[in-house]
Amino acid sequence: MVTAAPQIIISGFYGFRNSGDEAVLQAILNALHKQSQAAGITLEPVVLSIDPEWTTATYGVKSVHRMKLGEVRKAIAESAGLISGGGSLLQDVTSSKTIPYYLGIIKLAQWLGKPVFIYAQGIGPVNRKFFHPLIKSVFRKCAYISVRDEQSRLLLQSMGISKDKVEVVPDPVMGLTLPEEQQDAAQAKAGIEDGVEPEFAHRPYNVGVSVRFWEQSRQELDALAAGLVKVAAKLPLDVRFLPFHHPADNEASRYVMQKLGGAIEAGGGAVSIREDTLHPLQMLREVSECQALIGMRLHSLIYAAGQRVPLMGVSYDPKIDHFLDRVACRPVGSTTALDAEKVAADLAELLQSGERWKQEREPLIAALVEAAEAPARQVARYFSHKG
Repeated sequence: MVTAAPQIIISGFYGFRNSGDEAVLQAILNALHKQSQAAGITLEPVVLSIDPEWTTATYGVKSVHRMKLGEVRKAIAESAGLISGGGSLLQDVTSSKTIPYYLGIIKLAQWLGKPVFIYAQGIGPVNRKFFHPLIKSVFRKCAYISVRDEQSRLLLQSMGISKDKVEVVPDPVMGLTLPEEQQDAAQAKAGIEDGVEPEFAHRPYNVGVSVRFWEQSRQELDALAAGLVKVAAKLPLDVRFLPFHHPADNEASRYVMQKLGGAIEAGGGAVSIREDTLHPLQMLREVSECQALIGMRLHSLIYAAGQRVPLMGVSYDPKIDHFLDRVACRPVGSTTALDAEKVAADLAELLQSGERWKQEREPLIAALVEAAEAPARQVARYFSHKG
């Protein structure tokens, strides 16, 4: 008689078609598969999703509706444990309901006697102080805690979680890779073949742009558009807009596209938007074909770093600054203070010295990619020892 593989529940912001969060899920699934095989065990993922049918069709895994408590409880009860993460799950900026939901899922697993693994989460901001003791109470009973930056560990420490119990790891998406044949095709399209440096391989330059609405005045998007226009007056650009969160980012992208007018085309370039790029690996390939990327979305920057694409970040949240710091970069500006002249100067510099940018950061990026699977390794090790 064949024994069924133990199931592991994965809780996060999944099924909402947010490319960054979907990339986190894809990266976790990949890492779990790889590390479980290495440990000589099999774990069957079950994802809590707002759209279980879509998640199952997209990733080929079991899925349960995240808001149907009876189904969630049954799935956790039948599982071997729970992974919570990754992403920015425990923060109260987007909603006051976010922290109670994710803590509730963790607490349910603990009530049912299941080990819980906090997987590369970005903790905070947590502005409502009454959440602090709740997070401490739940986290101190977890089997393993990892966060994606030092600032998250310090915040947990301020809540009373021992620093020694929290491992700082890269965002899971740093470990996401294209299938080898797609990687080769993407590099060829970007002009990285036969030893030819991309900035001299062909024209126009491929520039990826990931934007979102943030400031009511749209001043940051106006400045970004003006910066692109200034560069296009000197260098031909193929500007591809990459919406990471549908449909809001599609609208933000079209806003900037309208502001560009016909300046990009007049300079011998082109403008497009990749609205149908929904699967994480499709978006990863789009990014890998760029010679520079300007990003507001965190995971657009992580995609770029992992694919060794020179990047510029526009800061709207501390998580942007934290990640840029890990790859020895500084934001080109913030949403409240973005200067078109600086955008233009920094982008031109990236395009004309891309190889130097890559060489200087290769050791940092390679180390982050290697460490991205550390939480999956810990999960696999836990269950291999249980066996």
